[in-house]
Amino acid sequence: MSQENVTPDLARERSKATFDVENLAEFMIGGRDRLKRKRFLQNIAIQDPFFKKQKSWAFCSVEEQYDMGLSKSIYIQKKLQEMGITDMQEAFYYREPAMSHENSPLDLHYGMFIPTIDKQGTPEQKQKWLHLSESLQIVGTYAQTELGHGTFIRGLETTATYDPKTKEFILDSPTLTSKKYWPGCLGKTSNHCVVMAQLYTKGKSHGPHMFMVQIRSMKDHSVLPGIEVGVIGNKFGYGTNDNGFLSFDKLRIPRENMLMRYSQVHEDGTYVKPQNAKLAYGSMVLIRSSIVSDAARGLAQACVISIRYSAVRRQTEAYPGGEEPQILDYQTQQYRLFPLLASAYSLQLAGKYVFNTYLEVNDQIEKGNLESMPELHALSAGLKAFSTYEASAGIEVCRICCGGHGYSQASGLPKIYVDVVPGCTYEGENTVMMLQTARYLMKCYSRAKQGQKLPGFVQYIGQNLNKKSCMSEEVALGCLVMAYEHRAARLVEAAAMRMQSLIQGGKKQHEAWNGSSVQLLWAAKAHCHLFCVKNFVDAIQAKSLSSKTATVMKSVCQLYGVHGILENLGEFMQDGFFSGEQVGYLQKKMLALFEDIRPNAVALVDAFDYPDMVLGSCLGRYDGQVYQALYDYAKSAPMNHTEIHSTYYKHLKPLINPETTSDAMQFAKL
Repeated sequence: MSQENVTPDLARERSKATFDVENLAEFMIGGRDRLKRKRFLQNIAIQDPFFKKQKSWAFCSVEEQYDMGLSKSIYIQKKLQEMGITDMQEAFYYREPAMSHENSPLDLHYGMFIPTIDKQGTPEQKQKWLHLSESLQIVGTYAQTELGHGTFIRGLETTATYDPKTKEFILDSPTLTSKKYWPGCLGKTSNHCVVMAQLYTKGKSHGPHMFMVQIRSMKDHSVLPGIEVGVIGNKFGYGTNDNGFLSFDKLRIPRENMLMRYSQVHEDGTYVKPQNAKLAYGSMVLIRSSIVSDAARGLAQACVISIRYSAVRRQTEAYPGGEEPQILDYQTQQYRLFPLLASAYSLQLAGKYVFNTYLEVNDQIEKGNLESMPELHALSAGLKAFSTYEASAGIEVCRICCGGHGYSQASGLPKIYVDVVPGCTYEGENTVMMLQTARYLMKCYSRAKQGQKLPGFVQYIGQNLNKKSCMSEEVALGCLVMAYEHRAARLVEAAAMRMQSLIQGGKKQHEAWNGSSVQLLWAAKAHCHLFCVKNFVDAIQAKSLSSKTATVMKSVCQLYGVHGILENLGEFMQDGFFSGEQVGYLQKKMLALFEDIRPNAVALVDAFDYPDMVLGSCLGRYDGQVYQALYDYAKSAPMNHTEIHSTYYKHLKPLINPETTSDAMQFAKL
């Protein structure tokens, strides 16, 4: 990044850094070569005149955002083909500066539609549809969520009834609540979709299955008979995406349009169930790991913006006649921002771990070996919820820390927020995701009590709890991990004991589960928090970090662990695990860590390596020229293109000069 025109404050901040920013940036992305490749691809997009001439996202209507999103997406795809880029990560590097936090109308085509055909289709089906989809002759999406059901897939109401006489499935939306509602890329973009519907054959239901359905003509894009489709209207964000509704009126499709890699319906209507009902776990883990990474990235970018701005912004003289200090020097600003910086690093490392672990076991999944999947599935579900909650709340804190300017679209923070916060509900509502994790933890607890050995990370469950913490003034990383293990193990046991007590008292299983669900949530959150702490500790002990970088990252890791304890202190103290004196150690350590991190704060956000075009922020600019950027942004607002706005003649002039009302009405008719 260019060092030209960097403000003195930011230049001084960077000169104070005690570690090599490049070393940390390489570590976070996975090596020097990958960092160079990322920068190379991002720079191609940054320098491209096509993206430079685009209208500012903030000044676009929803229809303009959709138009611009589709235009960019098609251009990006053509450029990727020209460059011969097929790797998903490299494609993301190129796409990110061009469409930062703008959800492409083709996202689900590439992210769900094509992968679903590839993973769930037979060889014949893949041969029929994949090439057409990859060449964008078929543009598709994935339609699962309905007006009345989302996370509870078994409750979906869309039906697919097999007719053996015609060898067709009849798709129907029998109720108002059965209409598909919310799928992205559906309203105006797609001409096909993979539909999740309840399969009926020979008078029996076999649960939700996937069907390939054409919804629009491939000649003129008109909606086909038996189908109703459109957009759902304006949303909190996602203006570039045409989230839609879809319903069927006894639409007939060929038998071959059911995706039949794992389950089949024969011509006579005989149903063949999959050998293993958990084969879909792999794709769910992949999607949820990407959500964790997306949430972490959003929080990291918000930290870049708010910490750089806090190093530039000066406010309120510390003493009469003294210089106004940088607001990053105020301990209260550090208390709000530095723990979020630590969280951003922790969540990025967590997402990286889950994704890499998925890649390691993917071959086993394809072969039907799912031994390691239940643990990974439960972890990914919990982390999806944990990360999106943390990021959504954290981005809002970052916005508040930027004062009034944070409320402006010029800050870039509102755009990041509305992109990240839907992650709390899509691909599984967060409470439900946490309870999926809790269900697995209860199974582990039961197995542990029966003397069975637990796999991998969950081995802490059911072990004898340490009654006292080893915490000292040094706040050793090992003692932090032990504290989080104790908290998680105790909360898992407490939830299990609560359920057992309710069942023994006469409650049915589902009643006991509901009556214990709050404690189950606590246990699942503690499990995910423990993972993030332990994974952070393990990661920073990597040999690829220089000693100076490792020292700084140890402080960041300690802050993540210490702050997490102090924010959830009751759960760590309830059984006397911590003494009052040890809590004092932790409070003192947190304040000391603020002082340790302060000289490196700007360097730590620089190491995330987000160029200005990705941040899209006047406040988070690398050069720190915040005020000029804000003024330029204001002057570029469309309402400033005319000196006198049309509303003056329509509304104000009649009030100010009543005698000219007729003139105003004449103008309004023009």
